[in-house]
Amino acid sequence: MKIMLPANSKMQSKAFTYGVATASFQIEGAADSRLACIWDTFCATPGKVRDGSNGDQACEHVKLWREDIDLIESLGVDAYRLSISWPRVLHKDGSLNTQGVQFYTDLLDELNRRGIKPFVTLYHWDLPQHIEDNGGWLNRETAYLFADYTDKVTQAFGDRVYSYATFNEPFCSSYLGYEIGVHAPGLAKKSYGRQSAHHLLLAHGLAMKVLQKNSPNTENGIVLNFTPCYSATDSAEDVQAASKADQYFNQWYIKPLFDRCYPEIINDFATEDMPVIEEGDFDIIAQPIDFLGINFYTRAVYKADAVTGFSQIDMVDNPKTDIGWEIYPQSFTDLLTSLHALYPLPPMYITENGAAMGDKLIDGKVDDQDRLAYYDAHLNAVNNAIEQGVNIVGYFAWSLMDNFEWAEGYLKRFGIVYVDYDTQKRTLKSSAYAYKNLLANRK
Repeated sequence: MKIMLPANSKMQSKAFTYGVATASFQIEGAADSRLACIWDTFCATPGKVRDGSNGDQACEHVKLWREDIDLIESLGVDAYRLSISWPRVLHKDGSLNTQGVQFYTDLLDELNRRGIKPFVTLYHWDLPQHIEDNGGWLNRETAYLFADYTDKVTQAFGDRVYSYATFNEPFCSSYLGYEIGVHAPGLAKKSYGRQSAHHLLLAHGLAMKVLQKNSPNTENGIVLNFTPCYSATDSAEDVQAASKADQYFNQWYIKPLFDRCYPEIINDFATEDMPVIEEGDFDIIAQPIDFLGINFYTRAVYKADAVTGFSQIDMVDNPKTDIGWEIYPQSFTDLLTSLHALYPLPPMYITENGAAMGDKLIDGKVDDQDRLAYYDAHLNAVNNAIEQGVNIVGYFAWSLMDNFEWAEGYLKRFGIVYVDYDTQKRTLKSSAYAYKNLLANRK
């Protein structure tokens, strides 16, 4: 099977950027050469990670990065999206860790030498533990520490970076980490979720000001994840439930960027759940961005709930990935066209899209036709949005290789490259060959 796009598609042009993506904690290992982060603490807490694993070793990317760049280059991609480990590049006193900075500058130099554009994410969830000990994202001061971190690393990297994203998926950091506690730091309180979200967005705005000053020639923006919300029925109650869920989980993170306010659902909050918002915060948050990164995997279906307002229902009979997420490509097109209608968007990159599947390494091969079909359907869904006028300029497959999948540990494989965690051998899957073939045949 191949990935087939229409012959006249803009996505068949070499002007369209294709890449692969990873994140620091998920692949780097070498935990002994950086400060502890909230995910180290979370992993060490019994029952938090399904297989009891951690990121101490992961894919040993710090050791094997040269071979990994060979792998990236072999795919023929235009760009590589990676994240910087805050606890690897700064000491506890806030000064630069020269060893950690050197790792990234060597990596960036090699990517540039090979003509692969570095797309750098400054925060992909690995907050230094000593900052969490002082309140983490519940503490407004952390937003200013993030701006300081951004200032230092962008000066250190100079002109090596093509694009900076301030944050990856603030929804996951705030809602999963502080509101329901299934991600680090494992706190669970509604007010914590909303307050941490506000401070993350504030940190984004402060960092954008730093990027405008230090790195005006890079494409600077933010990466948000979206799970489109559908109503279980056409009843007014279910339609309203889906709308409220959408405001809570999706629009909460994008509306302040463009409209300088939170969605209407904030008016439903009890007083004790309201985030503290200082005067001028929305003006900081709504800094101009050069691009918006969109991460998409699945949709969610909601019905009305008398207690919570909305509750998600399981689409039992529909196809799902190995992590249990429904496969529904049409919702990707629906998402992109709806965002285009709602907001004055800059150019957009699909910064993550992919699927966990139950891969088997047989005779040295991984024939992941299910993942290949997922990519084919979702790339075509992106193309459908482009044909409807949505300005999408690039696509990154998540992920380059199997890695530490957060609370799932090493049980779920998202990579287009198979990793044997015992030997660290990398094996291209059928999906990797199909992706490579798509890129090689562009005009």
